[in-house]
Amino acid sequence: MAVTLLNPTGLPKIDAYRQVAVASGSRTIFLAGQVAWDADGVTVGEGDLAAQIEQCYLNIATGLAGVGATFDDVVKLTVYVVDWNPDKFSLFMEGVSRAAEKLGGTPVPPGTLLGVAALDVPEHLVEVEAIAVLD
Repeated sequence: MAVTLLNPTGLPKIDAYRQVAVASGSRTIFLAGQVAWDADGVTVGEGDLAAQIEQCYLNIATGLAGVGATFDDVVKLTVYVVDWNPDKFSLFMEGVSRAAEKLGGTPVPPGTLLGVAALDVPEHLVEVEAIAVLD
């Protein structure tokens, strides 16, 4: 495996992700931000943050699979959430948990969550982009 995820001593241990990813692979994959569209371009879970996060993560997994990768190869996730506030964290984790159940493991690479005013389509509540490394 080309990626090792760590929580070094001296940094807070966060259950939702690891603080550091060490990549030793030779191919870097950059996935465009994924929104809650299905394969036909139809928005999944309109008005439902958890459902949209789940779909975004599933779309990331599909994009990774297209190049022979999985979430185990991800070194960084960036999540953009419309009108973010801490009250939405439980919905965020619900969506991640539902995706993890379908994917067979919880994605925990280093991540950044940013609140934004809007995304490209008014129905989209979240967008997730990923960077992965392969041998």
